[in-house]
Amino acid sequence: MKDLIGKKILLTGGSRGIGPVIAENLVNSGASVAIAARSNSALQNVASRLINAETKLIVTPVDLRDSSQREQLINNVLKEFGTIDILINNAGLETEGAFAELDWTAIQETIEVNLVAPIALTRLIIPLMLKNKSGHIINIASIAAKSGAPYAAIYSGTKAGMAEWSRALRLELSGTGVYISTIFPGYVREVGMFARFGMRTPWIVGSCSPIQVAQAVMNAIKKRTPEKIVNSRSLRYSFIINELSPVVGDWLMHTSGLVDFQRRKVGK
Repeated sequence: MKDLIGKKILLTGGSRGIGPVIAENLVNSGASVAIAARSNSALQNVASRLINAETKLIVTPVDLRDSSQREQLINNVLKEFGTIDILINNAGLETEGAFAELDWTAIQETIEVNLVAPIALTRLIIPLMLKNKSGHIINIASIAAKSGAPYAAIYSGTKAGMAEWSRALRLELSGTGVYISTIFPGYVREVGMFARFGMRTPWIVGSCSPIQVAQAVMNAIKKRTPEKIVNSRSLRYSFIINELSPVVGDWLMHTSGLVDFQRRKVGK
């Protein structure tokens, strides 16, 4: 998978946030890309900006909450491309707010899109990858998977579930020719779910840019990187501390200003 020229890639969440930035990098690297999202018009807008005579870009509208549409998505892309070499599970909902006040339907939809859909899409395509002894699944998680963020409990839980499912699957598929990579972006500036709040993160927490996330995806494909944290501040040691001592980890979350930041972000 080190050479992307001619590779066939399915990217979910391709209509907004970091999705279009990832898609642009893939197209510019010579891959044929199917971008999937719920809004056909938004997908068409992205596609119009990424026209490249040397590659193929198709739009595939889908509601990832619907199991039948997930299956149809895979079938449509296979019909168009003949195969899927790389699946990038990027689509996600950031359902924020005080947990006790969240609408149950919104909770269910977040779990369905953030966790169930990536698992389902992978299960649908992985038999073909195993048969071909070649393939790569890229899962876009979050640093919230490493350390849950208050007022984003459902988002954090789904991303943590994605991360540990990815780890287990990576070990299970060792030696098969099918690779699993997980990307852990921090708060993404400029576009996407966090950017709409127009707030600065606490200095110690840091952030990242869309292009940094896209570059991490590209490097994961080319170097078969198992995991990559994308953030302006090194948080690895704080994650280790959180695992070794949850009490100290919670203290750090409060002291860093992250708890108060999350509270203000949702208007609490």
